[in-house]
This record gives sequence, structure tokens and C-alpha cells, in this order.
Amino acid sequence: MKLSGRTDIGAPLGVVFAALSDFDAWERSAMRRGADVHRTDKLRLPGPGMTWQARFAWRGRERQLQVRLSRLEADQFLAVDFDGPSVEGVLNIELVELAARRTRMLMQVETRPRTLAARLFIQSMKLAKGRVQRKYDARLQAIARDIEQRYAGQPTL
Repeated sequence: MKLSGRTDIGAPLGVVFAALSDFDAWERSAMRRGADVHRTDKLRLPGPGMTWQARFAWRGRERQLQVRLSRLEADQFLAVDFDGPSVEGVLNIELVELAARRTRMLMQVETRPRTLAARLFIQSMKLAKGRVQRKYDARLQAIARDIEQRYAGQPTL
């Protein structure tokens, strides 16, 4: 199943990319939501090959994912692969500079089932695509608002 969306963010391209590539902040955010996230690579600088092991409860069951940063192009593109016992997929984030203080974020998630149960769940999501897409768009807007608020709190250079 593919979901895609776009949103405009009132912050410069570099600020948006820095926020999206702040992997420590994403780890802390997941932990605040109850996930157990551990980085499993030995890289010193952020870049392709970074990996995480994530465990979280969802729909009454313990879930596990392996997450890998597969592509990182400064101020332009991020790609993250995820792999679990029942699903696999990829998350792509593309950034486009619209103006000096305006950035468009295009985000696409593609999920593929590995088990019959996952196939049935994804099929039910496809049937409720409108509702799923609205939730996805709302989450993109929340990320954009968070980045804008962080940018507004920074001193101007």
C-alpha cells in the first residue's frame, strides 16, 4: 500500500532538513510514545547504513521492526527502509525549496505485507483509504507545525 502527501513548511530548506535528519530526536519521540528503540550500527556521523531495532505495542501485540537509513542526500532526500516479520517497506522524504523561508516536503510510504494477516490488514486499510489518507495528512501537518515552531524559537542569523 502506498501513501503519499505533501505539505509546505514555513522554514528554510536547511532548517527543515536538519530537523528531519535529527535521528536522536526521532528516537526520543518514539520512546515517549512507548517504543523501545536501539541504534544498532557503529557509524559516528549520520549517513546511509544507520540502523535501529524498534519494539512497540500496536493493536494489542508486541511488534518489531528493523529500520535502516538507505539514502541521505543533504538538503534534498531521505530514504528509510523498514523490515519486520509481517511487513516491509520504505519511507521517502523529498524536500524542495520554494522560497528563502519556505520548503515543500513530499513524503511517501510504501508498505508490503509478508504474512496473510498483514495482507488482510493492509487490504482493510485500502478499503478505508480516505480515512487513512486524512490521518496521514494530519500527521504531516503536525510535523510541519513542529518544525515551524522550532524555527520561530531560534534566533535569526
